[in-house]
Amino acid sequence: MGIGLNLFSVNMQLHRKIFTLLLICISFIKYASANDTTLSPVRVAVLAPLYLDSAFNGYEYNLSNTKIPQFFLEGLEFYNGVMMAIDSLQKENANIEVWIYDTHKRGQTIQQLLGEMQPLNFSLIIASLSSLNEQKYISDFSGKNSIPVISETYPTNAYLSYNPFFAMVNPTWQTHINAIYKYLDSNYRGQKIIYFTKNGSLEDAITKEFAGLNKNRTLNFSTIILNDNFSDDDVLKHLDSTRQNLILCGTLNENFGSSLIKVLNDNGDSYRCIVTGMPTWSGLNETTGSSADKLQIIISTSYDYLRTTNVLNSISETYKTNFYARPSDMVFKGFESMYHFTKLLLKYPDNFINNISDTSYTVCNDYDFAPIRLSKTSFIPDYLENKKIYFIKIVNGDIQSIQ
Repeated sequence: MGIGLNLFSVNMQLHRKIFTLLLICISFIKYASANDTTLSPVRVAVLAPLYLDSAFNGYEYNLSNTKIPQFFLEGLEFYNGVMMAIDSLQKENANIEVWIYDTHKRGQTIQQLLGEMQPLNFSLIIASLSSLNEQKYISDFSGKNSIPVISETYPTNAYLSYNPFFAMVNPTWQTHINAIYKYLDSNYRGQKIIYFTKNGSLEDAITKEFAGLNKNRTLNFSTIILNDNFSDDDVLKHLDSTRQNLILCGTLNENFGSSLIKVLNDNGDSYRCIVTGMPTWSGLNETTGSSADKLQIIISTSYDYLRTTNVLNSISETYKTNFYARPSDMVFKGFESMYHFTKLLLKYPDNFINNISDTSYTVCNDYDFAPIRLSKTSFIPDYLENKKIYFIKIVNGDIQSIQ
């Protein structure tokens, strides 16, 4: 117990030092540059929600010494991954110049931030967005200046129009629904599927999306609408104890998904179930631990950080050595977006966007970017979207396979 507390204390001190160093770097240096060459370096901007002004009063650290809020950690861990990738790129003598921007700097609007970026002629923007407002203005800036944007984390297409330079890594829910439908059609055609959902405008849209895909009725859906506070019996009365039940959850609401998993697992001895869930389930403890030890669960995800690869092992070991902690997905996302797409930019400096799905420098995930036109009459794509979806199969609490 004493060792655990000491490691935790060291971990917090390291996070605090990182915050302090990050503040100094962004306030005064604002960039990291690779080895000088005779050619002008490729200039990359990294945008992330770091909240530095909220973490410091001047240079005095004012967050808790025992716990950093989650909204701080996501930006910090993304930044850590980016910096690890920059270190790797520098070791390879990559001719780059990287500028880090805090999208949540107090007293500065996103328009003002983009105004600072305007004269620097960036060749690539890597962004971890956190609001529709950010997406709108960054996309407008990108389209106006023909600067490719890698939007690593934000999964909505709102305010994206006529911008073939905006690449969405994390796909929309519609793309996930389409992939889930194809998965079920390929593996469970002809079987009865119990479709549990709830009332809500998004849930109605998801149900409508499934119905449109199933217009030829190749899948046999039985739709059940549950209240938010549903009971065990509300679920179990629709199940068959004599056979394996195939269940599909039709909402992105994590509380609903967690409650559904609990009911099914608590009664797993009497009702055998295969449960297909939404991409939001990848963050639920119930889907990865012993609390789901009586179920088969299938989850769609656009990030495959579960398989063992040499690169992921190296990142994990380096992170553990430096921070005494396991890296989160945000660390991997920061590393992958910075390393993979910067390498592609260096390979295709004049035609990056048309080679964005090139697999030459794959870190872990494959990408399949497709041009999306929201209007059937539009010739110019509104954005590019990654259509590659993985499926994680969890059996009795253990990850069995990834497809």
